[in-house]
Amino acid sequence: MQLTVNGEKKESQAKTIQALLDELGIESKVMAAAVNMNVIKKEQWENYKLEQNDKVEFLQFVGGGA
Repeated sequence: MQLTVNGEKKESQAKTIQALLDELGIESKVMAAAVNMNVIKKEQWENYKLEQNDKVEFLQFVGGGA
């Protein structure tokens, strides 16, 4: 299916957020996920079903500052 992941169009076989993370190999870095601008709790990633043309954003928290 066609998804937009962090602004890039991707073809994916993943059916859930967790499966998409596994497919992309970025799970350990991700702290939050949003689908179509709705934040999805980490506990729901295994069961949250992705659909054609969903816009998925994976967010990482970065420390730092002055």
